Amino acid sequence: MQLYQPARNSDYGQVLPIHISKVYSIPKNVQTILQTSCYDCHSNNTQYPWYSYIQPARSFMEGHIREGKENLNFSQWGSYSKRKQENKLDRILKEIKANEMPLSSYTLIHKDAVLTAVQKEQLTNWIEKVSDSPAQIN
Repeated sequence: MQLYQPARNSDYGQVLPIHISKVYSIPKNVQTILQTSCYDCHSNNTQYPWYSYIQPARSFMEGHIREGKENLNFSQWGSYSKRKQENKLDRILKEIKANEMPLSSYTLIHKDAVLTAVQKEQLTNWIEKVSDSPAQIN
């Protein structure tokens, strides 16, 4: 089982023109929150911890990453229709307010990914601002 190592979810730091940070103007504090709390499972660039080399932890992680990217992929944001982007933003707001994201199984090990009340407010304020205005292409 240890010999099986799935391909890593990494775009090697490459940021495509369809990445959310290229579609919207994202304040630095919000970008930091997204990178710390969201991108490992919801982008094409996962920062793998040391235990990702150990099975079955690796397979468990890959399942979460695959499912996370199927539901929301910030690296592919610009490929979503405007309607889908609006729905995704609405869903993100609901998940943050319901304390459903980031997953508790993720924050159990990644304590820095736990959203504080201030971070939640910063994210929700930015999402509401973006939702109320047309796409702000950088």
